Amino acid sequence: MQERLKAQITVGLLAFFASVWILLEITKSYENPLYTIGIIIIQLVVMLVLSYVIIAILDWINIFDLKTNAVLALIVLTAFMINLTIYLSAI
Repeated sequence: MQERLKAQITVGLLAFFASVWILLEITKSYENPLYTIGIIIIQLVVMLVLSYVIIAILDWINIFDLKTNAVLALIVLTAFMINLTIYLSAI
């Protein structure tokens, strides 16, 4: 596996697990467990796609090395998903 692909998958999974606990706390009130599972799977897919795109763009710009790009992407994705989860819970 290429180093960039490893970083993209790792960042996506780390950001997913960092933000999934908020989603689990919110979805405890849902009556349908399939809805909860569906939201968690969609969140995982979104995190993996966003990590791929963000790291690819940062690598294309070529300002920082791959490790710095991965850390930046992890911070951005975690903040984005936590804010999105809180926003979705307010609806």
